Amino acid sequence: MKIQGLLIAAIVLVALSGTLYWSNHRKPADAEAKASADTPPKILTLSQADIVKLGIKKRGAEELALAKNSAGKWQITAPKPLAADQDSVSSILSTLSSLSSDRLIEEKAGNLDQYGLTQPSLEVDVTEKDNKTRKLLIGDDTPAGSAAFAAVSDDPRVFTVASYNKNSFDKNAKDLRDKRLLTFETDKVTRVELLAKKQTIEFGRNKDQWQILRPGPFRAEQFQVEDLVRTLHDAKMDLTGSDDEKKAARAFSSSALVAAAKVTDVSGTQELQVRKSKDDYYAKSSAVAGVYKVLSSTGTGLDKNLDDFRNKKLFDFGYTDPDKIELHDGSKSYSFSKTGSDWSSNGIKMDADTVRTLVGNIRDLSASKFADSGFTTPVMDITVTSDVGKRTEKVLLAKNGDRYVAKRENEHALYELNATSIDELQKSAAGVKHAAPTAKK
Repeated sequence: MKIQGLLIAAIVLVALSGTLYWSNHRKPADAEAKASADTPPKILTLSQADIVKLGIKKRGAEELALAKNSAGKWQITAPKPLAADQDSVSSILSTLSSLSSDRLIEEKAGNLDQYGLTQPSLEVDVTEKDNKTRKLLIGDDTPAGSAAFAAVSDDPRVFTVASYNKNSFDKNAKDLRDKRLLTFETDKVTRVELLAKKQTIEFGRNKDQWQILRPGPFRAEQFQVEDLVRTLHDAKMDLTGSDDEKKAARAFSSSALVAAAKVTDVSGTQELQVRKSKDDYYAKSSAVAGVYKVLSSTGTGLDKNLDDFRNKKLFDFGYTDPDKIELHDGSKSYSFSKTGSDWSSNGIKMDADTVRTLVGNIRDLSASKFADSGFTTPVMDITVTSDVGKRTEKVLLAKNGDRYVAKRENEHALYELNATSIDELQKSAAGVKHAAPTAKK
């Protein structure tokens, strides 16, 4: 009896082991099959580089057609010829070229009408280099509203696509046209001329440095000039409102000039005029036909005067420590040189922190405004050598009442400074002290 029980137990054990083995080896295959069934199938697989034409047909709207020109740039060809926004078109093509469904509804649909695909709300036609055209049809929204039914004209399957994909194709000419009013390349600009506040200012760029050429020459505040260039480059049509071109033209012609600008790069010179009518700004460009409403930031970004672009700093050595500082203040004279991380004066090592305070006060010297006169006999001069001896800047300061008027050597511009900044400078110069003795080991 015991032997029979052991035999039965052994048989059960073998059966359980076989079942476990089969189960462990069967699971990956089952999981793989399920994953394959759950993976949403591709609707379209295209090479974006091979697409040469694009058509968007929306129920109740004008057909939108685009094509690549001989230079490989996209152009709107219908409803009327317009330059296209290359990034916006590229975004649509990127979505189209590898469009996946949310899920497959039917393998072989017999009745497309139930999905709104007989007369689709949206049709996207894609033509490739070999003149083969694929038509993506998008029909009704699904009951849940988060997707829409879709099909391809030569494919019997019906899918759903996410609503955000549908929205990415639901575009018109206003959405896809190039809205830039100026098409220059910012890194290749060499000249900018601005007429604003009844004054003409001309800027020139040598490598990466801007200079005011007219009515100067004056030193330019680099950030302000770059911001001006950005404002001009970013000037775009505001097409969110009315499409009444005649109204925009009337508003432009009857309103006051805010600013006019000319921008020159390697391809030539482009011009922009901006005018203000009540609270709205309108612009006209030499690069594109028509008059357009623009954002207020375009108008305010150009409505500036000369002083907005002038460099108010007295020194250009920036945030890098200079090599040498010389300061003469009446009968007092100071001279500090830097070697490595050490500062010295007449061969004596100085306390680095107190010298850095002086350097900071010199660096911060900045005009409260620009003066036309008032520079008399200098009472102080500061010379800063920097950039490993390649740059030497000298500033002379004269007293004018309770203020100082400064002048950079070899420049005619005058800078008016508050007396407090000079007081701080004098205190920091007098406060420079010898370095503490090195402790003996």
